[in-house]
Amino acid sequence: MKTRLTILCENSVGVPFGVIGEHGFACHVATDKGSYLFDTGQGFGILQNAMVLGCDLGAIDAVMISHGHYDHTGGLPAVLKRRGRVPVYGHPEMFVERFIDFEGRRRDIGIPFRRSWLESLGAEFRLGTEMTAVGPGVYLTGEIPRKTSFEKGDPHMSARTADGRTLHPDPILDDLSMVVESDKGLILVLGCAHAGMVNIIEYVMAQTGRDRIHAVIGGTHLGFSSDAKFEETIQAIDRYHIERVGVSHCTGLAKASLLHARLKERFFFGCVGSVLEG
Repeated sequence: MKTRLTILCENSVGVPFGVIGEHGFACHVATDKGSYLFDTGQGFGILQNAMVLGCDLGAIDAVMISHGHYDHTGGLPAVLKRRGRVPVYGHPEMFVERFIDFEGRRRDIGIPFRRSWLESLGAEFRLGTEMTAVGPGVYLTGEIPRKTSFEKGDPHMSARTADGRTLHPDPILDDLSMVVESDKGLILVLGCAHAGMVNIIEYVMAQTGRDRIHAVIGGTHLGFSSDAKFEETIQAIDRYHIERVGVSHCTGLAKASLLHARLKERFFFGCVGSVLEG
């Protein structure tokens, strides 16, 4: 299946005219059988960037949400106003109340909108924990088993309990990724990889029965990784013969530079305007 993936929202830009960067992520997926949006960024650039980059958000068949953080969901109202009624796929915990301790302050980082308001704009939420076919050759992973010993959660992130009384460390169980079948092989798109990039890759291999991935793009969360975790991730990239790695968002400049040095021509920066064809 012919595919074209275009990054619409990311921290940096790779196109000199008409687009803007923001801390967040969104990727448009066009195949010869449909078009889809994976995440929506913070909301500052999604419409402008989509227009400049030639991605028609009014014609998408579905929206997928990787997890319930503001920098992946903030553009959802703008997309819904452009598209109208559309299926929105995600995890049942995407609306959990969430926080991060950052520079001595506790900040709210959850979805900044009520579910009922998003539904009034046209969101038809389809929430589940299993791997789901969103369209022909396009899948959302569902909840990722946490098996590796080196991919730990972020100690600075917390979530409120169901009764609303206390905070607890947030496992971010709703961290989902997108899998696309292409003529060149599987393409894996990560939102933030809070579940761990290696956990995600190994789960996708097990679910699809494949032994290799053509490309991985998106947020890897390696910007917060230890040296040991970074080395284990590099080994997994080689073990599964991943041909292209396009990093974005929470990878961070330092780790992106190290990946570039190690992977050489297999590496590219997944900034706004980056296109991957398969």
